[in-house]
Amino acid sequence: MITAEQKPLKEIIDSISPYEKIFLVGCNECVTVCAAGGRKEVGLLASVLRLHYLKQGRTIEIKEITLERQCDPEYVEELASEIHRTEAVLSMACGCGVQTLAGRYRETPVFPAVNTLFMGASEAQGIWAERCQGCGDCLLGLTGGICPVARCSKHLLNGPCGGTSHGKCEIAPDVDCAWCLIWERLKALGLEKRYEEIMEAKDWRSAGGGGPRKIVRKDLLL
Repeated sequence: MITAEQKPLKEIIDSISPYEKIFLVGCNECVTVCAAGGRKEVGLLASVLRLHYLKQGRTIEIKEITLERQCDPEYVEELASEIHRTEAVLSMACGCGVQTLAGRYRETPVFPAVNTLFMGASEAQGIWAERCQGCGDCLLGLTGGICPVARCSKHLLNGPCGGTSHGKCEIAPDVDCAWCLIWERLKALGLEKRYEEIMEAKDWRSAGGGGPRKIVRKDLLL
């Protein structure tokens, strides 16, 4: 899941300050799950913005809508009949959604209302933790399902480093050492020997070193 968090209110207000007709667009996918940009958050932000403008003695027209997904053209097309009635779009989706909107509606400025953070998983109610960096060459089958690229602070492929202590990373006492977690997992699986195998240096070209990445499934093309 792509995680995000709302930008500081001042930054949002500054971005839309020249405009009086705003389209506030949420997304019903990842940002809904992490409580950053779903229908509820759209309503809350709209109320806060209206109150702010009221206190400033200004009027603002905010149209609220939450799309099923902002990163898919077919859902973004739902705005086509209304976009001419607005001066700017404020998107509460991840960076992919913002760029999809901006690419479709080129004559309308599109501003992000959230900061996209990482691909993460839910640890507990209200807590999400980074678990994947989309490196393009998944190693989870070799490391017991624990990613050293995302979860080791030094991204070590052969660890642990000398800074680990009692299963914790040297950067903070509440950060688990990824390679200690990997060892415990491999031991539980009876695969301790795998820990001694040296992994080759990673080919980072699959992580986007040659420019923006793209997937093309010819069997799905129209």
